[in-house]
Amino acid sequence: MTASPLAPTEQIPVVEKQRLLGIDAARGIALLGMMAVHSLIAVSDDGSPTLSYGISAGRSSALFAVLAGVGIAFTTGRARVERGDRGATAASLTARAAVVGAIGLIMGYTHAELAVVILPYYAILFVIAIPLVFLPTRAVAALGLLIALVVPAVIEFFGTSLPAPSLDNPTLVGIIENPLGWTVELLLNGEFPALPWTAYICAGIVIGRLKLTSANVAGALLVFGAALAVGARILSEVLIFHLGGFEHLMAGSALSREEILDIIAYGADGSVFGSTWWWLAVDGPHSSTPLDLLGTIGSSMAVIGAMLFLGHLAGTKLDTLVKVAMVPLAAAGSMTLTLYVLHIWFINSNYDTYGAWTGYILQVLAALAIGLFVKLTTGRGPLEAFVTMVANRSKRAVTERASTTAPAHPA
Repeated sequence: MTASPLAPTEQIPVVEKQRLLGIDAARGIALLGMMAVHSLIAVSDDGSPTLSYGISAGRSSALFAVLAGVGIAFTTGRARVERGDRGATAASLTARAAVVGAIGLIMGYTHAELAVVILPYYAILFVIAIPLVFLPTRAVAALGLLIALVVPAVIEFFGTSLPAPSLDNPTLVGIIENPLGWTVELLLNGEFPALPWTAYICAGIVIGRLKLTSANVAGALLVFGAALAVGARILSEVLIFHLGGFEHLMAGSALSREEILDIIAYGADGSVFGSTWWWLAVDGPHSSTPLDLLGTIGSSMAVIGAMLFLGHLAGTKLDTLVKVAMVPLAAAGSMTLTLYVLHIWFINSNYDTYGAWTGYILQVLAALAIGLFVKLTTGRGPLEAFVTMVANRSKRAVTERASTTAPAHPA
């Protein structure tokens, strides 16, 4: 990732450092949040969601997805991909999807009740992103909003006629044995359904194309994102509990009052659908409704904006404090794929014999320590390096093939 060629030469190192630190720190927050969802207790003694679950559930995975879109924008030059570069870009993103998807399928042996592996869904999102990077930024933004509003409604319309999701971790054998079922689950009603989640990729691509070195842009992301997140939450609350939505859910569903309240508080597994359109007013974690998608896009924007804004405090009286807080986060955030795989392996192993908070704190400390060690030595996590190598080789192969087959122009 390089700074804009329009930036003054002497400012490139500072600008680059600020931008990377903020984005990687946001990735670090997403990683620690997802680890919290998998490791900590979700239900408090009175039956309500715990504070850790209320903060992290749904938002951490959404932040990961939005940041994946930001990363895609970075790898495509933070601008619309021109016609002559589209083949190479498609090859690069396809290669990334193949490697990430393969890693996800290998991890299919793990227990979904502990954590549904997100990587196979990510692989599909990388493929879906290919035509998106060919579009102007405004078109990507408009398409993302359209997806967030329309796709959940389509899933709701066809929901009861779709095959029921297994909510398990996909494996290669499982996909071969049940291709239709897994196609529907990965795209529409699984834990991280790719089609509605394309809204996150669109949001990330738009964010990645902004002038992220600007403090004004960082502040705007923070303020607008927070407003969107809070607004979606308030609107859902008003629709469900003040405008008759809950009564419609009760009348149009075989679920009990307690079961409906659980879905509202704890969310659904990928998507929520029933016999009434009022389900679209729910914004619980992983419900993939318009308000869930828009609200978590907002929270993701706010986190990214906050981390970028903190990067602009370098050189102030808060410089040391900011570095102490952000550098370890950014180090872990620069190798989230490797650390995510290690986290999933650990919670599925016999080594995870600790209590919830003890185990979580140990994992956090390990992630930060490993991130710092790798940053100071090799500079890149092993899985990140492998994915990048395969993507670059695929891109280079297509570029070289195109140059050798291009017709010669007469002098």
